Amino acid sequence: MCAELTDAGMVEGESQVGQSLQRIRRVFLQPTSPSAYPEAIKAIHEAELVVVGPGSLYTSVLPNLLVPGVVDAFVTSRAIKVYVCNVATQPGETDGYQVSDHLTALLEHVPSDAQPFNWIMLNERVDLPMPASGKVHPVPPDSDSRFEGRLVRADLVDESNAVRHDSAKLAQALLRLYAERSNGKVAVAHSS
Repeated sequence: MCAELTDAGMVEGESQVGQSLQRIRRVFLQPTSPSAYPEAIKAIHEAELVVVGPGSLYTSVLPNLLVPGVVDAFVTSRAIKVYVCNVATQPGETDGYQVSDHLTALLEHVPSDAQPFNWIMLNERVDLPMPASGKVHPVPPDSDSRFEGRLVRADLVDESNAVRHDSAKLAQALLRLYAERSNGKVAVAHSS
């Protein structure tokens, strides 16, 4: 994995990309056309719900979408496809990012006509204290009309660790979205 930085510099390797002090312009793979794992493509086509994220935008999420065949599988899959935006920024990767910055980066890395995600799930609770380092901040939901009709807002943050998703809250929100948007019958347990 390689990254081109805003200062025209280049870094190579997942760990180096995350440690860059410059903003990332784009990431790419070397070699540029690795083979997609056939079972992954099959699973995407057979799935009813495909969830991407949360995770490091440039070093975990995007590299998967750069493999030829994967974005095609997303676009042609009949599944409900959801991108889960991170609840906090990641130093060296997404410093200062808002939700729209995450989405813009995704769209800039896939073919221009591809819309790989039907829904974007984002955390709406940004009032919890962040670590004292001052390097991590909540990812605020901002207004970008390009995405408004596809945003799903929910309280997804772990109250004891505001830089992480609460897995139970996230699972509930995903099941609720699936139940609302599919013809399938899904029982969703609500916690109080």
